[in-house]
Amino acid sequence: RKPPAGLIVHTDRGSQYASAAHQALLQQHGLRLSMSRKGNCWDNAVMERFFLNLKMERVWQRDYANHNEAIRDIADYIVTFYNNLRLHSTLGYLPPAVYEQNMANTQPISLSEKI
Repeated sequence: RKPPAGLIVHTDRGSQYASAAHQALLQQHGLRLSMSRKGNCWDNAVMERFFLNLKMERVWQRDYANHNEAIRDIADYIVTFYNNLRLHSTLGYLPPAVYEQNMANTQPISLSEKI
């Protein structure tokens, strides 16, 4: 999607995200790092819920023969089902792709000319 510089990337406090290599990669692409507060799981609740759904609805239901099979199946789940078909209560019972398209088609709120 090639987001503009300044996009915020939110992660937990895992060592891989705190590493110099990860921070350099974000900086190289003009992205800003945001980390959840220590011991506060609510900062990352949306992603935690996504990974729980992924495990419950797909990964724990399968017995993968190898790593490549798992990668293909999980990618298919995310791209085909989760983003395009799965209904999300927080999005008005729409799939994320439909919600995003509706938001893109919505005109922004006009600013008043009066000060």
